[in-house]
Formats: sequence, structure tokens, C-alpha cells
Amino acid sequence: MKSLKCQGTPFEVGFQHGQGAATEIQKALGFYESLFKRLTKLSWDEVCHEASKFLPFLQKDWPHYVDEMKGVSRGSGVPFEAILALNVRTEIAYGMFDDGCTALSWKVGSQSILAQNWDWQTEQAENLIRLQICRESKPSVDMITEAGIIGKIGLNSSGVGVCLNAIRAKGVSFDRLPCHLALRACLDSHSKTEATGVLQAAGVASSCHILIADPTGGVGVECSNVDIVELPANTGGIVIHTNHYVKDHPGVRECIDLPDSVTRLDHIEKLISNYQDGPTTKAVSEMLKDEQNYPVSICRAETEKSTTATLFCIIMKLDEKLATVTVGRPISSVEMLVLNPLA
Repeated sequence: MKSLKCQGTPFEVGFQHGQGAATEIQKALGFYESLFKRLTKLSWDEVCHEASKFLPFLQKDWPHYVDEMKGVSRGSGVPFEAILALNVRTEIAYGMFDDGCTALSWKVGSQSILAQNWDWQTEQAENLIRLQICRESKPSVDMITEAGIIGKIGLNSSGVGVCLNAIRAKGVSFDRLPCHLALRACLDSHSKTEATGVLQAAGVASSCHILIADPTGGVGVECSNVDIVELPANTGGIVIHTNHYVKDHPGVRECIDLPDSVTRLDHIEKLISNYQDGPTTKAVSEMLKDEQNYPVSICRAETEKSTTATLFCIIMKLDEKLATVTVGRPISSVEMLVLNPLA
């Protein structure tokens, strides 16, 4: 996996990202152009037009993210509208994507672990990058993202980490923060409390679940285009989530496209109950390798009918501000990385 370290102003950070991952960005655009056409029947010009509807809100309230995306555009030689479309891909598809998979937060004593298997179409695996962002005014960030997208899954130098579960539900609001930029806003925060406050204030533009944690533990944030509902940790310090709402969202029409989402949620809860001594990276690693209900298991596998599989597994030790990433299915990974936002 390509690794980039970017620093400076938002535009400079974006420029370094775009320049360093230009090839991967071009391939990611080709992947999503084809996917949008197949799922939404929109041409790429129509996709970019839809994406542009977010620009007035973003320019007004989040101009630094617009500057960073402009930097990605300049560095990669790709039109700004295309980079914006990548960053709001979830919203353009109106909840038609089902990436995200199984995530958990587990806090006992001084240990705070946040982890996830991220499942998506295998064609996009080659376009994943490790992106480190260093700035003076905000926490440093170390994350795994799709090339060209400025916010995704990882942690920062304050020990704040985020994971993502896609949820398929109708509705999008162009005056709220798009899902992937919401992830970045969390990673720009100094604490879990600050991150949840940012999301509650800004709102999130589409359906998703964002799991936020820091050394004090985790909280789930179920988002729709009209509301945000928090899921506090249970008495065991645990928050778990897959790809469906577990709280009520009045007026939101959900389409559970992955029936195995309910099965995975039940199964990960049972697996956690087997570990009475609290969280360890070894225990979490074993759970995320689980293949019960294969191929639509916690550790998902590609089949003749579906090209979706686990593309990486991340386990963050937020009390130590470190994360390990296994690239590929964790049961047969092809590469291992250590994320360290303090490095």
C-alpha cells in the first residue's frame, strides 16, 4: 500500500496527496465512474453536477476542506469537480453503497481498542493509501483512505479514532457534512466529546454509522440526513455495529441490503462475551478473522456473485495512539502496517 506524509496548509496537504497518489486517484475515478453508471444510471458529468450541490455549504462552513480538495485536484491533474465527487460519493449514491462492515469499540481499565474490518469491492483495493497529515494547529492524522478522499478510517495524535459502517437509507441533505468529510472532522478533533459535538452541530448529509473513540472509550453515532442518534457504550465498555440502524430514526426509510448485517452483529456480540478478561489486540484480531456464515462472514470473502471482500482490518490502541493494519482479509493478509500519528 502506498504511504504518503503530507504537511503544511490545507492546499499544500492536498497538493502533496494528489501528486503522490495521482495514479491511484485516476484509477479510483475510473472505478467510481463505472460504479455510478451501473448503480445510479448517472453519467460522470451528472455525478459531478450532483456533487457541486454541496459546494455552497462547504465553502461557507468548511472552506479548509474545499482548499484541501482543490490541492488534491491541482496535484493530481484531475478536475476539482471530480475530486469533490469522490469525497461525496456516499451522498451521490443516496445510500446505495454497502461498504463499512463490522466495527467495535471496547474500553476496560486503561485499555481502549477501536477496530474494524472494511469491506468493499476488490477492484478498489489497489487504490487504497495510507495518508499521514501533519499540521501545527490540529492533531496529526494517520489513516487508511481511498486515494483522493480526504477523510476515512484511522486515528490522530490526540488518540481519537474513527470507523465507518455504511447504511443504506434514502435521503440526502446538501446543507450537512458529507459522510467522509464528517470522518475527517472527527479526526481533526482533540477528543471523542469534541468530535461528537462537531457532528451534532453540523449534521451528516446521508445515512451511515460513525464509531468514535478515544482513550476514555467509544460512542456510536448513527446518522441520517435528518437526525443523529448516539449509541453509548454498554456496561462492559463496548459499542458494536454493522450495516443497519439499531436505533429508531423517525421518517427515515432504511433498506437493509445486507441481511448478514444482523447476523454479524449478533455473532460479534457472542464472540466478545467469550473474552471475560477485557480487550486485547489478540482477542480482537481473532474475532475479526471469524468466518462463520462464510462467505458473508465478519471476515468477508469474494464470490462468483459478489466482488465485495474485506480489504483491510484495522485495530487501534487509542491509549497508546497506535494502530495495526492488515491489508487484505485478516485471515490471509498480504501486508501489515503500523499507524503512528505521533511519528
